[in-house]
Amino acid sequence: MLTIRRCLVEAIVAHARRDHPDEACGVVAGPVGSDRPERLIEMTNAERSPTFYRFDATEQLRVWRAMDAADEEPVVIYHSHTATEAYPSRTDISYASQPDAHYVLVSTRDPDIHELRSYRIIDGTVTEEPVEVVES
Repeated sequence: MLTIRRCLVEAIVAHARRDHPDEACGVVAGPVGSDRPERLIEMTNAERSPTFYRFDATEQLRVWRAMDAADEEPVVIYHSHTATEAYPSRTDISYASQPDAHYVLVSTRDPDIHELRSYRIIDGTVTEEPVEVVES
């Protein structure tokens, strides 16, 4: 189960809405081994695409180094889908390389409501998990 603060969910959704119609992406870092998302890091979608995302390699290296220096890890890796449901695509699954991360997807296909779902993706196997949103 992913337990995440409401303010982080709101920030992820705001990022996804702001970048729409392109996919948005980023991470939420937390202390190593804690499984506790604490610090949102919006990242650039290097593809600038409504159907695909990719972290900019230079930015990713900088962000991962900063997390390492702060004894943090990517607890949540998120991105948006702009025209489809919040379910990982085949490409999303093939690029999932952090087995301990929660992969959060937000669908922005409906301008009035959002769909946010979380998955574990390990060796190509996708398992949806409950999301508990807690107050800050």
